Amino acid sequence: MSDFQLTYSTMFAPPRALHERFEAALQTVRAGLGQDHGLFIDGDFVPRTAMLDKYNPARQSELLGRFAQASTADVDLAVAAARRALPEWRRTPWQERVALLRRAARLVDERLYEMAAIVSLEVGKTRMEALGEVAEVSAFCDIYARQMEENGGYDRALPDDPLPDMKSRNRSVMKPYGVWAVVAPFNFPFALAGGPTAAALVTGNTVVLKGSVETPWSGLLLAQCLKDAGLPDGAFNCLVGDGANVGEALIQHEGIGGVTFTGSYEVGMHILRAQVNRRWPRPCIAEMGGKNAAIVTARAKLDVAAQGIVRSAFGMSGQKCSALSRVYVDRSVADALIERLRAAVAKLAVGEPQREASWTGPVATRAAQARHADCRRQLEGGGARIVAEGPLPADAGEGFYCAPLVAEAPLDHPLWRKEMFAPLVMLGRVDGADQAMAEANASDFGLTAGFFGAEDEVGWFLEHIEAGVTYVNRPLGATTGAWPGYQPFGGWKGSGSTGKALASFHYLPQYMREQSQTRIEG
Repeated sequence: MSDFQLTYSTMFAPPRALHERFEAALQTVRAGLGQDHGLFIDGDFVPRTAMLDKYNPARQSELLGRFAQASTADVDLAVAAARRALPEWRRTPWQERVALLRRAARLVDERLYEMAAIVSLEVGKTRMEALGEVAEVSAFCDIYARQMEENGGYDRALPDDPLPDMKSRNRSVMKPYGVWAVVAPFNFPFALAGGPTAAALVTGNTVVLKGSVETPWSGLLLAQCLKDAGLPDGAFNCLVGDGANVGEALIQHEGIGGVTFTGSYEVGMHILRAQVNRRWPRPCIAEMGGKNAAIVTARAKLDVAAQGIVRSAFGMSGQKCSALSRVYVDRSVADALIERLRAAVAKLAVGEPQREASWTGPVATRAAQARHADCRRQLEGGGARIVAEGPLPADAGEGFYCAPLVAEAPLDHPLWRKEMFAPLVMLGRVDGADQAMAEANASDFGLTAGFFGAEDEVGWFLEHIEAGVTYVNRPLGATTGAWPGYQPFGGWKGSGSTGKALASFHYLPQYMREQSQTRIEG
């Protein structure tokens, strides 16, 4: 396994040893389920009387643990701890911050299988998706550490002023904002907590993380790694609480200097407006929704297109912000594509996600299951029809399982505009590539997009598509599969507030503000 590098592109053919190690870790984790877990504030795991019972979304009878719930008073405690830790941490030479981040990355590597087993149980991800998510945090840490080195800590000498009788030295120095709030989603609770946290810490900020009540365990795993790596007390704090009270108290807190949010468009825009409307504006990095489209032209390789569509639409039961939601296919090949999709969807292995044989599992929440059912009801009219339906496991009633669906519908059906976040993809027939492009770009979102067509059509697609992440003729996933260091990940339009992508060359500077320094010597 030493020469196997796990990414979302390589996860489809892992070595045997990977499965064996996951099985052993899963057995260890399951032996310790049901324990109480606290919040993480000022370097300690602290208990609270308000607790949440968290159950396995694939097996609702299995209690994973009881997790402390934060109050607005805990927000004050966490921000105060982060503010106390800030002066020492921002004075720490950037080289030492880089070294600590790399120690944390190696701890993530060492604990990969145990933490992936927990993520799998908590979110309902298959073992490969969970392993990929945890490994992604290690990759984030390494990339951001390397970028700090490559940019010399973002401290640069500038030309001296052209003065004949004195030395006027100029520098550009990037400095941290202060306490950085990270609000992580339920679908990637480890990676989308760990990535922004790594960026904030390596640039000299301290962090208060708020995790989702649906996935309370992952942030605590991150806290343990950072603590064991030697991060000073208070430099990272982890809360779990509801968005309306705890989340709102955090993003409105006068003690924070910036926010990274991953979640819905509505909440993201609310947080963005809140930061702009302060006494002075705070930066807000908001990664929001997606209604991702794929175009299939008359000259596409349909077997490749079908494979890419199925993997992107139904991987993790459609709960990725990058999941494929819309397919626009040239009507001359639509029937042939539907036949291939019908065959591929029928073969999907839907089941308990911890099993090796399962390709996808349940949705993570009861609300998502209800949303899928509501979307299915909407497909009963308006000229829509379900053209492909995947299987459900025999024990589907024990968890939040939803049948994978491909639905053909007129292009004015309301589900073309709704962000479903469930295993359902819409398919529409178009009269050529220009109509497909117009429909793809008609969305308020612009996160990811896919294309299946001839080589001489690729340039046209890349020139005209309005999306931050694009994939061409990719059987591994029509719109999904970005990995740190290979594909920067960020959206256009309503999918992102900054136009800068995670793990890109341009991401880290968002966590710092520039100071111009001029000194007269002698």
